[in-house]
Amino acid sequence: MLAIVVLFMLLSCSNDKINVESPIEEPDSISYLSTYGVTTLISDSGRISYKIEAEEWHIYEKRNPKYWAFEKGAYLEKYDDSLHIEATIKSDTAYFFSDMKLWKLIGNVNIRNQKNERFFTDLLYWDQEKGDIYSDKYIKIEQEDQVTTGIGFRSNQALTNWEILSTEGIYTIEDRK
Repeated sequence: MLAIVVLFMLLSCSNDKINVESPIEEPDSISYLSTYGVTTLISDSGRISYKIEAEEWHIYEKRNPKYWAFEKGAYLEKYDDSLHIEATIKSDTAYFFSDMKLWKLIGNVNIRNQKNERFFTDLLYWDQEKGDIYSDKYIKIEQEDQVTTGIGFRSNQALTNWEILSTEGIYTIEDRK
């Protein structure tokens, strides 16, 4: 019996090498948190300020700068103090740099403000710290009675006081006789 056990032990031992994976050399390449099919409300000082909907949301806390990635698109609603929708924002891709409180919206950016004005561009920045929205790219703004286009854009974050830096447009001109 002892001979069988010793023989079994000798046969079970082998010189096969075990492959051990090396640790991740760049830990900042891994998201701290990933979630899918997200709808969330974000509050500031106990007051709901934003609603975010996204197919995927990845948070990178080890990167410099830290950021949230919404690479499959994002939809945001910004609320005023009375919880009325101040603006809606939709884009193909969005990044939020948490330390700077800066949003970068990329691809088919579509915004609607309280006045029902619609803003279309391919790149837009929203600096929450300063309360500014801006872009250096082509923008189209549709209002009830006119369409304005141009290159470069600045606005307050409520999109009620905006300007296009280099404008073009189609305007209604009243014919006076």
